[in-house]
Amino acid sequence: MRRLVAVLAVLSAVVVATPAAASAHGGGGGFVPRQVGYFTQWGIYGRQFYVKNLDTNGTAARLSHVNYAFANVSAEGRCFEANAAGQGDAWADYQWPVPAELSVDGVGDTWGEPLNGNFGQLLKLKQKYPNLKVLLSIGGWTWSTYFSNAALPENRAAFVASCLDLFIKGNLPVLDGGSGGPGSAAGVFDGIDLDWEWPNWPGEADNVIRPEDRVNFTGLVAEFRRQLDAYGRQVGRHLELTAFLPANAGAIDAGFEVKKVFKHLDFATLQGYDFHGTWETMTNHQSALRPPTSAPDFTVDGTVRAWLDRGAPARKLVVGIPYYGHGWTGVIGGGDGLFQESAGAAPATWEAGSEDYKVLATLPAAGYTLYRDISAGHAWLFNGETFWTFDDPFVVLQKSLYIRTRGLGGAMVWSLDGDDTNATLTRTIHFGLGR
Repeated sequence: MRRLVAVLAVLSAVVVATPAAASAHGGGGGFVPRQVGYFTQWGIYGRQFYVKNLDTNGTAARLSHVNYAFANVSAEGRCFEANAAGQGDAWADYQWPVPAELSVDGVGDTWGEPLNGNFGQLLKLKQKYPNLKVLLSIGGWTWSTYFSNAALPENRAAFVASCLDLFIKGNLPVLDGGSGGPGSAAGVFDGIDLDWEWPNWPGEADNVIRPEDRVNFTGLVAEFRRQLDAYGRQVGRHLELTAFLPANAGAIDAGFEVKKVFKHLDFATLQGYDFHGTWETMTNHQSALRPPTSAPDFTVDGTVRAWLDRGAPARKLVVGIPYYGHGWTGVIGGGDGLFQESAGAAPATWEAGSEDYKVLATLPAAGYTLYRDISAGHAWLFNGETFWTFDDPFVVLQKSLYIRTRGLGGAMVWSLDGDDTNATLTRTIHFGLGR
């Protein structure tokens, strides 16, 4: 055990300190695991995390895919763009004139150009990193409300067409006299990521749920595949289709015809986090690789096995890794704080009970003790009152090596703005995957 600790610690130190280590190409010319990161639309505001940061901190050079979160779905079952609180942020997407100092190529935008904002910066990023793929992610926890409507047999062809028209063909609406127009975003996105949380299973309180969602999700994926392939033939390139999938076996069985769905997907990203959180009063792990006790529990390995057992191909399973942690305060019981009752969610920068890795990484200097369960593959921080479960470079390396040695499809992270300014977690994943 001590030897394992020493080896992992050395590897973690090497990958953070030596940029050249991250350029290693895995597999001897064979399959190279994917490295996928979600870029959040809203990160440009309070977090001040811009597309340019993906270039300057070394992230873009290490990723295979950037998933842009999120596009919304209307009650009628269509993709759309809008400037309306809680509905859409076209300003961030493609209207915002990005100043020169925040631009990937150092050239600032002017108001009303066809393509500004995050979309324009992603196109510039792709021009600098031609092997990087950018996918438009639809839904998410908040915007899965009307996915069930969109997937209905009478709606799905029009829904898919609306998404491809906006984001693949790039025909953005001109809103408020700003950017957009026919073909304005052509070339930004290389495919679609479906993030329906969840078919025929409770998600956010107002989600529309139908028993037929399970079959309709298969039909929706097939329709996306059909239309993406048809348009891809016109433009001479393969357009990718992916999906974000749940950890809960109940949600898997309720919402997914696994073998049928994977026939149409290039790959899928698996929920590898939010196994526990402040919706429970007891402190716990949120993303352990294996069960930290003898009792059954949600884990990364359990999630992977659940999908494999139902017929998912290993090479198409991309494992989710969190760049944030969950925290409780008023923890009683002493010891290391794990599995203790609490008074509730810990104070945090943006949302009580949830904090970015870059903040959590500083807590040992503020009186917190770092603990870890090496065999289970999880870590936590505790100062006698407040407890945080999170993934540090040590845990991230364990997970990356797990992915690599089991022949899985790669790693995905939520979300890129949670990493530190040196992109430590991203560099660690890249090294561990052997990319």
